[in-house]
Amino acid sequence: QVQLVESGGGLVQTGGSLRLSCAASGRTFSPYRTGWFRQAPGREREFVARITWSGGTTYYADSVKGRFTIFRDKAKNTVYLQMNSLKPEDTAVYYCAADLGNGLGFSTWGQGTQVTVSS
Repeated sequence: QVQLVESGGGLVQTGGSLRLSCAASGRTFSPYRTGWFRQAPGREREFVARITWSGGTTYYADSVKGRFTIFRDKAKNTVYLQMNSLKPEDTAVYYCAADLGNGLGFSTWGQGTQVTVSS
């Protein structure tokens, strides 16, 4: 069974940068795609970015386009989210997720990592 473990969250000032990592463990990891989502207090979880595992095609939410970059290291079974020019509204718990290509969509989730951007 695949497990996802996020790391790299923390406290940063407005305009700063953070890089989140999501390492997959368990059986051979070869998803259709992986993605990052976030949930701020009192709000629903929202999509941030995704990447196809094989071809590396990316897609971003409008709110992060041009500031965040998703990329993966297939040899390390790890997906990253480089976050630049952070804003207070980026404050949230960030989750990585995997779509294993079994028709269930993003069905495998990590435990989340907190990102706090101070103004």
